[in-house]
Amino acid sequence: MEPLGRWLMLLGALLFLIGGLLVLLARWGFPLGHLPGDFVFRRGNVTCVFPLATSILVSVALTVILNLLARWLK
Repeated sequence: MEPLGRWLMLLGALLFLIGGLLVLLARWGFPLGHLPGDFVFRRGNVTCVFPLATSILVSVALTVILNLLARWLK
């Protein structure tokens, strides 16, 4: 049970760092979530947001990072 606890703490710390990075990027004006290709539909009091371009960008970045990490650990 101890290794599971350590992995969960590591995952929590990693998520905390990623969240902090996203907050800093937002303060520096990085338009994550407001890229061309992110669709926003507004009608009255209802807003629907589809961050398509942001999702693709994050997916590509995570794919590259995880592939590099997998090669490094191999």
